[in-house]
Amino acid sequence: MKELNGIHHISAITGDAVQNLRFYTGVMGLRLVKKTVNQDNPSVYHLFYADEDGSPGSHLTFFEYPGLARGRAGAGMIHRIAFRVASQAALEFWKRRLAAAGIEAILEGDRLRFADPEGLGLELIAEPTADSPLIATHPEIPKELAIQGFAGVRAFARGPEASHDFLAQTLGFKSDDGNSYQSRGESRGSFYIYDEAPEGRGLSGSGTVHHIAWASTKEDHVAWRDRVSEGGGDPTPVIERFYFRSIYFREPSGVLFEIATIGPGFTADEPKEHLGERLSLPPAFEHLRSQIEPILTPLPNPRETSRVG
Repeated sequence: MKELNGIHHISAITGDAVQNLRFYTGVMGLRLVKKTVNQDNPSVYHLFYADEDGSPGSHLTFFEYPGLARGRAGAGMIHRIAFRVASQAALEFWKRRLAAAGIEAILEGDRLRFADPEGLGLELIAEPTADSPLIATHPEIPKELAIQGFAGVRAFARGPEASHDFLAQTLGFKSDDGNSYQSRGESRGSFYIYDEAPEGRGLSGSGTVHHIAWASTKEDHVAWRDRVSEGGGDPTPVIERFYFRSIYFREPSGVLFEIATIGPGFTADEPKEHLGERLSLPPAFEHLRSQIEPILTPLPNPRETSRVG
């Protein structure tokens, strides 16, 4: 069985899909590669931002609950998402670009920290990697300065040692200190790091992460479910999401994990050149289109959100 190939996608929550779209496509330069719905609640948008090809390892996704109050990260929640960039020059570029968009960012060494308009913690990291860059095309962002896919995440925990055996032995994450982990497969890797949880209880809401998904091959997916179960996890059955298959479970520190397959992918129902241009509904939901489309927030054309200022 092959090791998990780092992060597949990360799903978060927004209360304002229009603002969210403008920030992630316009400011951050990601491509909207799939405009679909939450398959557990099809009245809710599920927006996928990624590189030009919609590659696993680059999908940042959002469920929209219009007008939802801000949440706050606490124990058992991811509080910061880190992306890779190529160089210190890229960090300087992003600091200027974010400032022009009214976003304050703190540059410390090889890291640039900031938050999206709803308070979701983000970070750009310039560090060497052998992973192929996962880049979206954007008229204002040179490719050598663009975001290159996920580097990893930081989560809040109380007593993260409770998760060590599960992460290391069951999921195959590597760690030198029992606090910082690396999930690395054949072509990609991602970090998973614990920070001391704040005193206040976490609260799900806009600007918070719902779950993180790790990438497996289609061939090994059922075996991963069995392994999670044998390791003391409580995985769901394999769920068909049309664009990939999924299982879900909580790791011992409380963060909601998913293992998602690499493929079939987003071109299953749209050609690559037109990804994200229309509402895509998996076949099981197509009969609901006339009911779903009128209740979703109208979104601008992503091509019209591509410039800062």
